[in-house]
Amino acid sequence: MANIPIYPGSSSFFPGQTPFGFYDNDYQFQQDADKVAKFCAQRLGWPIENVELQAVNFYTAFEEAVTVYGNELYAYRLRDNYLNLEGSLTSSTQNQAIITPSMANIIRISEQYGTEAGVGGNVNWYSGSVVLTGSQQDYDLDAWATANGISGSNLEIKRVFYQGVPASADYYYGGGIGLGAGWGTFFGGLGGVAGYGYGTNWFVTPLSYNVAALQEVELAEDILTSAFSFQLINNKLRIFPVPTDADTGIHFWFQYLLKDERLADSITQSPGQVSNVSNANYANPTYTQINSIGRSWIFEYTLAITKEMLGYVRGKYTTVPIPGAEVTLNQQDLLSSATADKTALIERLRAYFDETSREALLQRRKNESDHAQSELNKTPMTIFIG
Repeated sequence: MANIPIYPGSSSFFPGQTPFGFYDNDYQFQQDADKVAKFCAQRLGWPIENVELQAVNFYTAFEEAVTVYGNELYAYRLRDNYLNLEGSLTSSTQNQAIITPSMANIIRISEQYGTEAGVGGNVNWYSGSVVLTGSQQDYDLDAWATANGISGSNLEIKRVFYQGVPASADYYYGGGIGLGAGWGTFFGGLGGVAGYGYGTNWFVTPLSYNVAALQEVELAEDILTSAFSFQLINNKLRIFPVPTDADTGIHFWFQYLLKDERLADSITQSPGQVSNVSNANYANPTYTQINSIGRSWIFEYTLAITKEMLGYVRGKYTTVPIPGAEVTLNQQDLLSSATADKTALIERLRAYFDETSREALLQRRKNESDHAQSELNKTPMTIFIG
C-alpha cells in the first residue's frame, strides 16, 4: 500500500482546496482555515497521536460546517418570514434584508372568505333569472345553466332574491291580522296617527320597544300568514308559496359563481416570484459577516465532522499489528462521539434561533413591560396639594 502522508501539524490554505469553493475567496475564511485545521488536530490528540487526515479533510469539514450554519440560520429566517416573502422576486437575495411583517398575503389568503360571504374576494359573481309560471313550484337551475351554455355541475348558487315583506312595512301600514285592529293602528302613535304627522312630528319610544315590536310582527306573520321562503337542494329550487297565475312572467333572480373560476382564481402562475420554500432567495452566508457566536459554533461543528472522518478512516482496520502485540483503533468511539456532538450542536443552534424569533422576542418584550408595570404599581404615588 502506498505511503500516504498525513497531517504534519501545520498547513497552508489556498483557494481551490475545498470541494465547492463557496468561501475560498473570503479573506477571513482563508485566515481561519489553517487555524481551524490545527484546532481540530490538537483536539484529536496531535502531536501525541497521529491524526490520519490531511489538511484538505479539515478544509472540507470547515466548509461544510459554515454551510450547515447558514442553512440552519436561513431556514429559521424563512420559517419566520415566509408569509411576507411569498410573491417577492426570486432575483432579490434576502440574506441582508430586514423584513417588516405585512398584511398583504394575509389579505390575499382571506379573500376566499369575502367571496363566500359576497362582500368581496377574487371570484366573480353572476346574475341570472328564471321566469315564473303559475302553479309551478319547482325550477331546475341545472337545466337553466345548460340552456345558457353553462355546465350544471359548474354552477353554485350563492344568493336567491326572494324575501317576504319586511316587518317594518307592516309595523306602520299593515292591515288587521287577528288582533282586532291593523298593525298600523296598533303602532299608530309612532307615525301619522293621533295627530302626529310623518316627517314633521314623532312620538319617540325606546329603541328596545321598536325592536320588540318588529319581532312580534315577524312572529305573527310566520304563524298567521303565508311564509315567503324557498328551498334549494342540488340546484333544485322550490318556492313557497306556490306562484299564482298572476306571477306568470315574473323574473325570479339569483346570483351564482362558477366553480372552475373559483379553482382557477386560487392558483396564480408566478414565474420569477417566490412560490415555495425552495426558491426563496437565500444564498450561502458571507463568512466574514458571521460574528464570534456563530464562528464558535462552526469551529465545534467542524471538529465533530472531523471526528466522523477520522472514525471512518480508522474503521478500515480494526486492529493494527505491531512488534509483539497489536493496537486496537477507536473507530466506534469516534463515530459515537461525532454523532452525539453533531446532534447536540444542531439542537443548541435551533433553540438559540427559536429564542430570537419574532414571536419569542415580542413575548419577552411583553413580559418585560408587565414586570416594569408591576414595579411601578408598588411605587408610592405623590399626592399634590395646591
